[in-house]
Amino acid sequence: MNSIKLTKRVGEDGILHLEIPVGITEKEVEIMVIYQPLEIPKLQKTPEELGWPPGFFAQTYGICQDDPIVIDSEIVIN
Repeated sequence: MNSIKLTKRVGEDGILHLEIPVGITEKEVEIMVIYQPLEIPKLQKTPEELGWPPGFFAQTYGICQDDPIVIDSEIVIN
């Protein structure tokens, strides 16, 4: 048994056309097709594209390091 992994594009008609050279002739073959749509990775937006001022995180990162926030009491909600 051999396997071939391909990436192909489905046309507007919703039909996937495959041409697979297998290197044999005049023989019956059993074929199994498994398909999975590929998700195109979304480009991650920059902080500026998300509405943050330019350089905000570089300027504010770690500013509470020497003066940590202390919570006197915790509110427990059930």
